[in-house]
Amino acid sequence: MNNEVPVTPAAASHDSAQTHDAHPSTAAEPAAAGEQTRAPRPLGVLVGFDGSANATSALRWAAREAHFRGLPLTVMSSYTIPPAVSGYLESFPDSGGQTLARQATEKTLNLAQEQLAGHAGEVTYRLEHGDASGVMVNLSGSAELCVVGSRGRGGFTGRILGSVAAALPSHAHSPTVVVPHTQESSVGEGAEAISTPDTRPVVVGIDGSAHSRKAAVEAARTAISHGTRLQLIMALPPLTTAAMWYPELAAREQAIVQTRVDDLNRDLDVEVGWVQAQFPELAVSGSVEEGYPVNVLHEMSGQVQLTVVGTRGHGGVRSALLGSVSRELLHHATAPVMVVPAHD
Repeated sequence: MNNEVPVTPAAASHDSAQTHDAHPSTAAEPAAAGEQTRAPRPLGVLVGFDGSANATSALRWAAREAHFRGLPLTVMSSYTIPPAVSGYLESFPDSGGQTLARQATEKTLNLAQEQLAGHAGEVTYRLEHGDASGVMVNLSGSAELCVVGSRGRGGFTGRILGSVAAALPSHAHSPTVVVPHTQESSVGEGAEAISTPDTRPVVVGIDGSAHSRKAAVEAARTAISHGTRLQLIMALPPLTTAAMWYPELAAREQAIVQTRVDDLNRDLDVEVGWVQAQFPELAVSGSVEEGYPVNVLHEMSGQVQLTVVGTRGHGGVRSALLGSVSRELLHHATAPVMVVPAHD
């Protein structure tokens, strides 16, 4: 269903890809110590675009990420014919329904091209036929990173959390960043804004699981690319509410909380030391915060450029595609959130 050949907007040939400053990137992602490096995936940073304001925020965020990672940017837009209409058009082969849908999507890619005017990096525009979620998942194995807006329209139609933004993080073969249309995630207008560094730290939620270490590695790579620091966060949820009803238990409960905080701080020291050993050039810090993980990370989102979590951790149903923390963060995000799959 997908067109294998990238399609160029505007007047250029429909059988070629368009690039800006066509110098293919050979940059490799920062690697953890002892980790076997691999060649960069050809699509680099892949962003889904449908022309909406939210998709525009995602597009500009993706362009800046590609710039600082030294990767190519691939802008993808897709189209489908609704089943009822498709069945009707099959009776009229010359009706041009496919052509009209394709032309509308080409205009959408032209809007993306206008947004990236002056961007010095390599950009490829792809027009695909198929469901946007499925197209993004299929292409994600050839991308270092996938980026989508939290809501969209047309091929990216959604609800509270758009259909693509809801489906992609749990099925993608690469980390996915969901970008809401908010001030916290705004890159600004013009090519200069894309190349302006964001000095705010990257934060990653960890719980001591092997998967959270993988999320920490992706967060570290992002922080290094942006020349900023990394913060590791462990959350301590409230233990009980017994003290509300039995004040005499308050002192005992506080002692239990303090013991748990001390235990988590020791665990956190281990995790900070592990990340620092993998990335000696990176400034790494950590803290234990009291509260539910979603609330803790959400409250920090205004002071960081990116929040990173794994698809699953120690809690919840282990077979779930998305854990409760990553799912709730995506639904209530006011700043970009990266979800790192267990396997890519």
